[in-house]
Amino acid sequence: MTATVHIIGAGLGGLAAAVRLAPLKRHNIVVHEATAFAGGRCRSYYDAAIGMTIDNGNHLLLSGNSAALTYLRDIGAGQKLIGPQHAEFTFVDFHSGERWTLKFNDGPLPFWIFDPRRRVPGTRPLDYLSLARLLWAREGASVGDVIACKGVLYRRLVEPLILAALNIDPPQGSARLAAAIVRETLAVGGRACRPLIARDGLGPTLIEPALAFLKLQGVTLRLDHQLRALAFAGDRVASLDFGGETIALGADDAVILAVPPYAAATLVSGLEVPREFRAIVNAHFHIAPPPDLPPILAVLNATVQWIFNFPGRVSVTISAGDRLIDSPREDLAKTIWDEVSRVTGLPAALPPWQIVRERRATFAATPAQNGKRPRAATNWRNLVLAGDWTDTGLPATIEGAIRSGNRAAHIIAQLP
Repeated sequence: MTATVHIIGAGLGGLAAAVRLAPLKRHNIVVHEATAFAGGRCRSYYDAAIGMTIDNGNHLLLSGNSAALTYLRDIGAGQKLIGPQHAEFTFVDFHSGERWTLKFNDGPLPFWIFDPRRRVPGTRPLDYLSLARLLWAREGASVGDVIACKGVLYRRLVEPLILAALNIDPPQGSARLAAAIVRETLAVGGRACRPLIARDGLGPTLIEPALAFLKLQGVTLRLDHQLRALAFAGDRVASLDFGGETIALGADDAVILAVPPYAAATLVSGLEVPREFRAIVNAHFHIAPPPDLPPILAVLNATVQWIFNFPGRVSVTISAGDRLIDSPREDLAKTIWDEVSRVTGLPAALPPWQIVRERRATFAATPAQNGKRPRAATNWRNLVLAGDWTDTGLPATIEGAIRSGNRAAHIIAQLP
């Protein structure tokens, strides 16, 4: 092996590319990470304020996320996700107190919509046909252009699911991205919709096993190694400037740029990338969940949207959380915990807590911003892009990030 692939960024996109390339044994692989840790937005760390290890954010996978599940099997972590045997989602309406469990049948024919005990309360089978309109949405259409964003089915199912998947107020969201979610989950059937969570945390599930796998494969990981500039010569990248070190690239060397979009735009002049973002707010509470709390609970008509049940910890995710970014932290923690305690029956006294707010958690999944996502291949023959903000066809999700890394690895593997 004489050629080297330099992967810039050790988030899921960069790690997925390395996991794909390393077993081929065609290149030396070096992963450069600007920070002191791998994983990007998908990591676990010990937080002194709460007195335990928490995740940077709560991420939900589905059984139909084929790229993510293959990645986990490749790194030997396929057993680290847990979830129900069948596709079930428990909901609670915070205002009315009504609770129900949505239960999909495993096959592609949606028999569940004909059973009032399995479908959304207050809906009729014909109501669900409206979702099919998303599958033929025109380019540039928003969700609000395609379906009526009102009614019981919208409020109790479509709105919370699209909000979670796209991280944007659904009427503003790209209909094409919403359609991709429907096409790969609901349209396939319950076998693709089982909710899966990393019971032991994101780091122990998605990141640490990948780092161990890559180490065994001879991959070099360089932390605290921030790329400052790319030097171009003709149709290729000629060198990498890391500040105190410059690495000249050989004729067969290549670069996978797996950094956030705003960083990529500063490194590659003229690169069009999404420029608008949406926030996500996560709250973690050091308290034992009640025995009857499901692994994931959807909450409607509240600040809280999703409650996650972890050993010794209750966590909350609020998508499209821009309105909460500047709220006083303690006030926000009290508001969230008041809702959680009322929904779960846990004591009203605020337990040890931590609020994690990501101002630029995902690109804004509007039709306009989705249209700015670049393809993996670039105008330079040895430079490839990766990241959930590239044109994966999916919203900014774990599945999208891993697919982007797989695509980048495929392009590199085809280089002469």
